[in-house]
Amino acid sequence: MISLWKYITKYMMIQTKDQGLQHLVPNSAQCKLYELFKEKYNSNEPFRVIILKARQLGISTMTEAIITGLTMTHYDKHALIVGHTPESTQKIFSMAKLYHDTLPAVLQPMVKYSNSKTLTFENPSHDPKEIQSNPGLRSSIKVALAGSAGIGRGSTYNYMHLSELAFWDEHEGLTIEDQLTGLLQTLPINGRSVLVIESTANGFNYFKKLWDRSVAGESGFIPLFIPWYEMKEYRRPYRAEQLTPEEIEVRHRFNLDFEQIMWRRYAIETLCGGSVEQFHQEYPSYPEEAFLTTGNPVFNTDLVYARLQKVVSPKRIGNFDGLKFIEDAGGAIKIWEDPVPGRAYAIGADTAGDGSDYFRAYVMDKSLHQVASLTMRSDEGFFEKQLYQLGMYYNEAMIGVEVNFSSYTTMKLQEDGYRNQYVREVEDTFLNKTVKRFGFRTTSVTRPIIISMLVDYLKDYSNMIEDADVLKEMLTFIRNEKGRPEAAPGEHDDCVMAYAITVYILPQVRETLPTVTEETTIDEENAFIGYMG
Repeated sequence: MISLWKYITKYMMIQTKDQGLQHLVPNSAQCKLYELFKEKYNSNEPFRVIILKARQLGISTMTEAIITGLTMTHYDKHALIVGHTPESTQKIFSMAKLYHDTLPAVLQPMVKYSNSKTLTFENPSHDPKEIQSNPGLRSSIKVALAGSAGIGRGSTYNYMHLSELAFWDEHEGLTIEDQLTGLLQTLPINGRSVLVIESTANGFNYFKKLWDRSVAGESGFIPLFIPWYEMKEYRRPYRAEQLTPEEIEVRHRFNLDFEQIMWRRYAIETLCGGSVEQFHQEYPSYPEEAFLTTGNPVFNTDLVYARLQKVVSPKRIGNFDGLKFIEDAGGAIKIWEDPVPGRAYAIGADTAGDGSDYFRAYVMDKSLHQVASLTMRSDEGFFEKQLYQLGMYYNEAMIGVEVNFSSYTTMKLQEDGYRNQYVREVEDTFLNKTVKRFGFRTTSVTRPIIISMLVDYLKDYSNMIEDADVLKEMLTFIRNEKGRPEAAPGEHDDCVMAYAITVYILPQVRETLPTVTEETTIDEENAFIGYMG
């Protein structure tokens, strides 16, 4: 029996840019996709992959070759292609037809129907005896346009190709997520089914959310990213041209040769209208770069990405039980460096607010090195207990908790006898005097200050950041149309805010514990918002 790889590379034909025909000779990106597919298919497991791609990698070509090859060589298998525009959808479907039409006659399955939306492999005869003796494959390939009413409804598909998901239109209130959820119900959950989602980036929409979840291992999809410089074809002659400082930096960062830099220069000038930002989206070097053209990033994304490549896993992960640390891979606390006796530490914390974010806290020493983190989804009571024990572990570190939504954590820390909370001074207009309050309050005055301090911190101390989560969140922290720094739509800011609070309160950390007077109070008006809510 002939292998699918040989079937594709020996017999399938593609149309060249000059309208000629040639055999499909896979490039490096197409080979990577096929190898991923082969591993799952040979294991008799469903193949689910999400591909963040640059332009002109031939991913659709290889995807269609795999799906069409499977459909034309197996009985009772059905494939669906969904594109984002009528033109692109029809172009992909035309590939499938061409693969069939250019096969040697002995390999061509019989075709019963062939129109603009369906290719059905059955016996075209009307003679019942002939149909009974040779019914054909009874397999089919169909095409649909994203946003169309009821795509996939009432059908079962074995193979599915969803193209440019990030650009899908909505229909009658159905979001991209709604459409994808509906299509997923039509695929068998076991056996050798195939689902390929491929797209270039389109800002911070559902495609990015799905990509991030896949990278985190939370979606069941294999994430596949192939940077532009892995394409052997992306080179142009180098004639000793002088490189710009940016090109020198890019060359060293990604270990590129001069011919690749020349192609990059050509692509920016010719293919992307002179826009480096457009090049980053169309031909990204790393996944996060593809999404950066939406909004104006607050933080230096080059510094963030460079640090992301160097962060290491924490030494220990777990939770505190009393002051004893119990290791647990699913624990809330990550430790990169254990406390040094006599060293002073600060902990900045951001509570979950209205419930859409996480509880976050970061531990930093006086040298500005981040040594631990605390992350959890809910349960403010458990958060306070872990925060208390984390603070005690790090030499009773100064703890500064944001109190905008709830003062429960600061109240409980005080009740539990924690002696080193961050204290701020506020004007009490009723008493006409300055009073002291536990916790950090984010206001229109303090918020720009702590964000600016974090921007400066990144410039000078990016090598001190250990947590990848805060770095990834920095990449999606942008200035909106009014210039306000905030999380991009659909993204979060809990890491950034907790880290910024830590940087802000750190200068107030002292080697000896402060004396907390009876005058120091909590924000009683907010004491139970988070706890009761």
